[in-house]
Amino acid sequence: MSLKLEICVASLPSALAAQAGGAHRIELCQNLEQGGITPSYGLIRQVLAEVRLPVFVLIRPRPGGFVYSPAELAIMRADIALCRDLGCAGVVLGALDDAGHVAQADCQALLEQAGPLGVTFHRAFDACANQAQALEAIIDLGCQRVLTSGGQPAAADAQAQLAALIAQAAGRIEIMPGAGIVAANLAALVASTGAQEFHASAKRLVPPDPAAGLFAAPEWQTDAALVAELVALLA
Repeated sequence: MSLKLEICVASLPSALAAQAGGAHRIELCQNLEQGGITPSYGLIRQVLAEVRLPVFVLIRPRPGGFVYSPAELAIMRADIALCRDLGCAGVVLGALDDAGHVAQADCQALLEQAGPLGVTFHRAFDACANQAQALEAIIDLGCQRVLTSGGQPAAADAQAQLAALIAQAAGRIEIMPGAGIVAANLAALVASTGAQEFHASAKRLVPPDPAAGLFAAPEWQTDAALVAELVALLA
């Protein structure tokens, strides 16, 4: 199996840059500075119209923790239905209970809404009290992959844990390392973990446009050259 790179993007220019750099898949979100939330209908539709890559949409109604109220779960199901209607390749989701375990019933309802879409369980996994137990629960749900930093701020700091999770998964689910992955540490992660898929943002800070005046602000955008560098390391 060839190694794959997923790029997390939060805008149409970033999605196009990910494609230009040779990424294999996109995770689409907004508000990336706070870990990402569900993108707008308009952004999803336009990315699908202009990008040929598989697009997985983040289903997260707000920043913060992953214990959701019934109302928030209803919003998440509605967003998943929208992604199905628009023709997305998949969704990225996760929900926990107050004890830090996978919220099995809540997640099952979300997966039922997803139907034929691919499903990635996101970094709510890194907030789980017991990752080995959580992995089995996620496998039971029927997710295709888990995005994880191995419980550390950056995947490069959890190489042994990531390798252990991949060994435990034993081909039943993909373990996709993510968080802080750059060209300088990707080769070591490939060698030490045995992972087949990797997740990065490959972003750079774009200075504010002075023409924006009072509302000028810097913006993080995916850089096609950074994406291409990562893709080359996986070749």
